[in-house]
Amino acid sequence: MARRALIFDLDDTLYPERRFALSGYAAVAARLAETDGVPARDSLRVLVHALSEGHRATAFQRLAETLGLDPARVADWVEIYRQHVPRLRLPRSARRVLVGLRQRWSLGLVTNGLREVQQRKVEALGVDHLVDGVVLAGLAGEGGKPAPAPFLAVCEALSVIPARAVFVGDDLIRDVLGARRVGMKTIRLGLPSRCAGPAEADVVVERLDQVPEAAERLLQDA
Repeated sequence: MARRALIFDLDDTLYPERRFALSGYAAVAARLAETDGVPARDSLRVLVHALSEGHRATAFQRLAETLGLDPARVADWVEIYRQHVPRLRLPRSARRVLVGLRQRWSLGLVTNGLREVQQRKVEALGVDHLVDGVVLAGLAGEGGKPAPAPFLAVCEALSVIPARAVFVGDDLIRDVLGARRVGMKTIRLGLPSRCAGPAEADVVVERLDQVPEAAERLLQDA
């Protein structure tokens, strides 16, 4: 049988990306406790509330305003957030799926984002030891996914042609459209969307443990 591959997105596919945000917020809160004597729980309360309310992009601005601190310090907090070593754990369900799949598939990972940040996520989760190739999308092509370059790069790393690869992700544009453009089959992790129309993935699953069976069906005649 010709070589085949199952390739995954990282954030909100193999683990909940919110956990990285919480880890970064904890690092900022710890620094503020050291430099300003602000109890870490107080800083965390503001940041987590902003995240929960959908204001992640302005969380640090809200923190400065709430604590009465110079908003110019936001840039420093962003840097702490980006540079911290995250405390992350790959969910057992994801680990179980990857370990099981590796017996029958070549496995890859393609992730968007700042190189250093994504590399630290991969290392903290230990996912680099569970797949055969990792592509940090910003390095493979301008803008990362959905550009073709990172998808083609992971296929090259795994020595597989796109037609023999299935991409698994949560995002219709970055993951599904990007992978489809280079000839991959696609699986979207999430709830079915009536708005997706013809842009929807070949298969939509609600849980990661449904991926193996779906992927087998997609390539059974390929």
